[in-house]
Amino acid sequence: MSADKLTHVDDSGNPRMVDVGSKKLSRRTARAQTIVDLGEEIMSLMDDGDIKTAKGPVFHTAIVAGTNAVKQTANLIPFCHPLPVDGCRIEIEKHSAREIRISCEVSVEAKTGVEMEAIVGSSLAAITIYDMCKALSHDIVIRETKLMKKTGGKRDFSR
Repeated sequence: MSADKLTHVDDSGNPRMVDVGSKKLSRRTARAQTIVDLGEEIMSLMDDGDIKTAKGPVFHTAIVAGTNAVKQTANLIPFCHPLPVDGCRIEIEKHSAREIRISCEVSVEAKTGVEMEAIVGSSLAAITIYDMCKALSHDIVIRETKLMKKTGGKRDFSR
């Protein structure tokens, strides 16, 4: 991709925040997912949809942390616009004998999308799970984070 197509770079090549002032408000949603390989030993501790550790319920804590991260995205990524998030839903489910899938869906009525908020939410939930389970194993691998779907704005996307 050439620099003239990057939205966060001005004509002189300097970084900038995109001016969305002239854009119209629209309903925008995004869903991202992160896959985490916890290993079979940690997965065997799952009971009633969560893993309980001395630090507390792992998945419930990760959902709270991921939701908080969604609301803080503009403070973490320099050119993200602060958004009045309308909704955030994080789900964590068994993906395989070793892995979980974290899904983060975010919605907003705004002039810019919420892809980064969804990506940050699923990522931070994964990092929280790592933190809460690292006493059990350091062999945890956060495999991948990717945008799965977005609606609103110039074009929709679905994987």
